[in-house]
Amino acid sequence: MQDNTKKVHEVKAKRTAKNSVFIDLFRDKKNLLELYKTLHPEDNTATEDSLTDVTIENVLTDNLYNDLGFIVGDRLMILVEAQSTWTMNILVRVLLYLAQSYHEYFQRTNQNCYKSKKVKMPRPEIYVIFTGNRGRKPDKICLSEEFFGGADVDIEVKARVIYESNTDDIINQYIVFCKVFNEQTRKCGMTKKAVTETIRICKDSDVLREYLSNKEKEVVTIMMRLFDEEEILKSYIRSERYEAAQEAAQEATRRATQETTQRVAKKTAITMIKKGRLSVDEIPTFFPELTPDDIEDIKKEVVQLV
Repeated sequence: MQDNTKKVHEVKAKRTAKNSVFIDLFRDKKNLLELYKTLHPEDNTATEDSLTDVTIENVLTDNLYNDLGFIVGDRLMILVEAQSTWTMNILVRVLLYLAQSYHEYFQRTNQNCYKSKKVKMPRPEIYVIFTGNRGRKPDKICLSEEFFGGADVDIEVKARVIYESNTDDIINQYIVFCKVFNEQTRKCGMTKKAVTETIRICKDSDVLREYLSNKEKEVVTIMMRLFDEEEILKSYIRSERYEAAQEAAQEATRRATQETTQRVAKKTAITMIKKGRLSVDEIPTFFPELTPDDIEDIKKEVVQLV
């Protein structure tokens, strides 16, 4: 019994909760090079040695998402994984991630952006890998369009979005892997069976076969650790429901207050008309909160009084 407990402890200690299959897959330079060539098939000079992993650790950590950064030649490649929940806030994450990446780049290359000499910067390329259903989502997203109505603002971030396709490249295989996993969790729940079935199905379908065959135990460990994210997601949903309930309550209060104000205004207007202090035509001037329908009701009541 003690040996089993020890083994379980050792398995859990291999990975922290922030690790994921996405990061683990592309930590392998062979897979990273394949990813790069998927995005830039025209580049025949890139090698594993020419790739520099600059993924930021412990910065902007969000257990529901994962980020990958690497430099090749004069390019700074940033890939952000967005799982089944789509949000344009990913552009804000990219903005912060990009700033941190350049900050670390200047430190690594001993450049000082506070001096007069112009620093050298790799050209950024930003991609969002979306593992959910595409629907009508765009091929490109833009910070100024989404957050500032397309205005000419002094800061900009653009990203290309990658969805599932009919290709067999490593990016698409990863997206298929995620979708198989989602389907298995719907069938089996958040269980080890869902993980092992996902791996089996993908290997049989030649999806990430080499990676899953070589690192099956590690992948199981990583994915089991990621189940902790379910509680984070539940917390997020509870928060969203609470905010929706708060907004509904505020709207109900606003409507009730408005109705009360209108009732008092109508009553006051009728009283003033009775006493000859106000004409019907003057109602909009002195009681702007009353609607045309309210004024019609007042006219009818005044006519009845007459």
